[in-house]
Amino acid sequence: MANSILEMRGITKTFPGVKALQDVNLTVERGQVHAICGENGAGKSTLMKVLSGVYPNGTYEGDIVFEDKPVAFRDIRDSEHAGIVIIHQELALSPYLSIAENIFLGNEIASNGFIDWDKTNLEAAKLLARVGLRDNPITPVREIGVGKQQLVEIAKALSKEVKLLILDEPTAALNDEDSAHLLDLIRHLKEQGITSIIISHKLNEIKAIADKVTIIRDGRTIETLDLDRDEISEDRIIKGMVGRDLEHRYPDRTPKIGEEVLRIEDWTVHHPTEPGRVVIHNAHLNVRAGEVVGIAGLMGAGRTELAMSIFGRAYGSNISGRAYLRGKEVKLRSVSEAIKNGLAYATEDRKRYGLNLIEDIKRNVSAAALGKLAKRGWVDGDREYLVAEDFRKSMNIKAPTVDAYTGKLSGGNQQKVVLSKWMYSDPDVLILDEPTRGIDVGAKYEIYTIINRLAAEGKAIIVISSELPELLGICDRIYALSEGHVTGEVPIAEATPEVLMQYMTKEKEPDHGVA
Repeated sequence: MANSILEMRGITKTFPGVKALQDVNLTVERGQVHAICGENGAGKSTLMKVLSGVYPNGTYEGDIVFEDKPVAFRDIRDSEHAGIVIIHQELALSPYLSIAENIFLGNEIASNGFIDWDKTNLEAAKLLARVGLRDNPITPVREIGVGKQQLVEIAKALSKEVKLLILDEPTAALNDEDSAHLLDLIRHLKEQGITSIIISHKLNEIKAIADKVTIIRDGRTIETLDLDRDEISEDRIIKGMVGRDLEHRYPDRTPKIGEEVLRIEDWTVHHPTEPGRVVIHNAHLNVRAGEVVGIAGLMGAGRTELAMSIFGRAYGSNISGRAYLRGKEVKLRSVSEAIKNGLAYATEDRKRYGLNLIEDIKRNVSAAALGKLAKRGWVDGDREYLVAEDFRKSMNIKAPTVDAYTGKLSGGNQQKVVLSKWMYSDPDVLILDEPTRGIDVGAKYEIYTIINRLAAEGKAIIVISSELPELLGICDRIYALSEGHVTGEVPIAEATPEVLMQYMTKEKEPDHGVA
């Protein structure tokens, strides 16, 4: 096509025993935002890795035409030299280098063989401003959260001569406000003539930003829709992705709420490396058996910090306040003590902290409760296998066997392994930090169904999410955090995005106590 910047024709990619892509076609118009949708494992990321040279020419079948010329990229440097930059869902930053060093890594600003640090930091600051980050460029990446790290990745991409920017789940780690800022940034780049391909599971964002959307299912192209010309609903996109209608985005649940299980009072947490800085201020919350309680807040509000500090002081220093389990005060001085007292915490960063990606499913499932499988100091391997196999079936983990490596699973299936691990520890309180981050609508529905099942079994569940519709769809009550303060507690009958946002942007904690 005359106005196309990219054409991928008949792309087929095979791994041992698996055909990941089969005769996929994709045409992207110059200066447009083109979205790619599909369930986890549909082949979206594989297609982009073919395009960017991660899977080099010769390892796939089909043709790629970029700017009207056939291309055959040998590696990612080839594609970047042509003007194609990809930002992967798994962030590729060095935690021990500064923000500026990461942005210009491999593309250093040098003079006479020496890096010009003043200019490097100055240019990095300009790029950070473009993506809405105010952090000092000399800050080590390990000191900023995963959401900010995503923005650093985008700043790094913008430091290159980009013609086609590929973003794989760019807002998966961002809250609503930062996601909106990123979408505005993509619109601004479009005005500058930069074409973007976005892989996303957030259908509302796709409708807001994309000109066209290509749907991939089971490694095949299903259809390409023009959002400017056609009347496209989210249900239409979902049906193309999963091959069926989802009658409701969130499964129905009739809550049966029992006695209070966990209560936190006057909970104050200081920064782990800056003891004078208070991160959580006199927080309070409670959760009852069979109840799903949400925690909402903008980036930096302290949601994860609060959860991790409760979970055996896994975060913070100089922690004070009181924790009660079933009315009895407990100390929760370590993670092992928290687990023994019936707490579990499923981290927002499952790849880094939630799973051992180079281990198989069964070892990950048993990791939090090996004592239940041990006999005279030895783990009973047969029992371990049977336990993991039960979870594989009951959680619908898509893997041929529990001996499969966890790192090879899709994001949704990895999340099911994380939940299986903590379910096997048989907790009374389950804290889920961004439980559906980076997974598709079909897998999300399965996770919501699992949450409902656990609540029906009498578990007390706390859900942290950056997606307000998700909290409104699955919770019974929602707490709002702002700058480390619990600023509001809203029953679901009174909760709206507007009400929650008012609390999420408040500066001071109100005087009311725990409901």
